[in-house]
Amino acid sequence: MPPLPGSGRFAPSPSGDLHIGNLRTAVLARLFATATDRGFVMRMEDLDRVQPGADVRQLADLRALGLTWDEPVHYQSRRRDAYRSVIDEMVSAGTTFECFCTRREILEAPSAPHAPQGAYPGTCRELTAAQRARRHTERPAAIRLRADVASFTVHDRLHGEFTGDVDDFVLVRNDGTPAYNLAVVVDDAAAGIDQVVRGDDLLTSAPRQAYLATLLGHRPPEYAHVPMVLNRDGARLAKRDGAVTMADLAAQGVDAGGVLSVIAASLGLAAEGERVTMPVLQERFSPERLPREPWIFVPRPASVKR
Repeated sequence: MPPLPGSGRFAPSPSGDLHIGNLRTAVLARLFATATDRGFVMRMEDLDRVQPGADVRQLADLRALGLTWDEPVHYQSRRRDAYRSVIDEMVSAGTTFECFCTRREILEAPSAPHAPQGAYPGTCRELTAAQRARRHTERPAAIRLRADVASFTVHDRLHGEFTGDVDDFVLVRNDGTPAYNLAVVVDDAAAGIDQVVRGDDLLTSAPRQAYLATLLGHRPPEYAHVPMVLNRDGARLAKRDGAVTMADLAAQGVDAGGVLSVIAASLGLAAEGERVTMPVLQERFSPERLPREPWIFVPRPASVKR
């Protein structure tokens, strides 16, 4: 008998209000989870940049769209002991090493032939104990994975088989903060998350995370990297592009239902201006019919019917 499905998730960083691209991804993550009889986890990735109150506003916006999730909301900042425990085990197992390189040193170091641009060149991989002791007097060390593969293959629901580079990526920064690639893998495994739906700008990071999950004894999740939302210039959507957040759009007369309507139309799940709800979208949802190209969003609040 195949294993029962676990959960999907949405994991924003509370560094500001969610824009319509983030909201669209959240809607898709919820639709994917429900369509596959999975639970749905909400996680705040608050180890780095945090704007006070942003998490509360983000959750309120998601609820206004009709999203629900399994309580409680998970906060990474409350799980530092869990990350530390995993790192201690990896250090003891010899699957990490200390790195003293700055970003500039990595970029300027000669790399191996055919290595991807920006890949870690292995500078600190084989330092002796004496060399490490001397470097400790100069700057604190980051902790990197001692990878034993150069690439790893994942299966993506929308992109198929995808093979990406794996290098000795950072697990803990030199200020002691757990790195994204470590925290996301540890958290997904702990929460029983076996489906990850997120923007396709993160597709290239999936092989690293899946490899680390495998190394830690976990089964990598099923991935679905969905198309990004871009501005009229084809660049990543940002606050400077105008009315892109729920608060911005509300100020221009577009309520939460109108925002969901715009998102639904962009996914081919509703006609322009049609009022819909999450249950209605769930009935219409089919991953195979999703658009595969980026959505160019140009704020047109007057075109959405109230």
